[in-house]
Amino acid sequence: MDKKTIELKVLNISNSQEQAGAFALLLGEINGSRQLPVIIGSAEAQSMLITLKGIIPPRPLTHNLFASCLEILNVTMVRALIYRVENGVFYSYIYLKTDETVIRMDARTSDAVSMALRMKAPIFVYDDILETEQLKTNIENISNENNSARANISLEKDGLPYGDNLDTLQKALQKAIIEENYEQAAKIRDEISKREKE
Repeated sequence: MDKKTIELKVLNISNSQEQAGAFALLLGEINGSRQLPVIIGSAEAQSMLITLKGIIPPRPLTHNLFASCLEILNVTMVRALIYRVENGVFYSYIYLKTDETVIRMDARTSDAVSMALRMKAPIFVYDDILETEQLKTNIENISNENNSARANISLEKDGLPYGDNLDTLQKALQKAIIEENYEQAAKIRDEISKREKE
């Protein structure tokens, strides 16, 4: 039985507030509200931002060069697929088509998204991965009381709240999302998942 896939779009790319040189890529479900944060490097973030802003560099960047080579060879990109996640690392495939042949290639998720943006290909993720790894929040229903409580959450060195209370983790997750600190939100989300499995 085929696994259900969900199409994503790039919502935002922001600087990491905790790790120098890292960025948070935020992917959002098309026709839905779920969001998936992916930590990427600065070169990949720059490459995506250049494409998203429609900037044409004077000399081709790596992703531009690869996309140009594929186009010259009459190869199209069918889609990018995030197919697995392990310890917070996302694994992806890119699907290329030439004549009647479809080729699947392993790729870093940041490269798969960069190529999809350049070659105007859709980005997909398996539904179960999106459901498990999404940022869980309900910002619309957060009261002012909860906002002030979240503002006073103290964090340990690893950026996670003190204590084993899942409610505290959920509040810290909502605070990180509101502040658009997607890297922090991803860490807290992973910790919540880990504790729920224990």
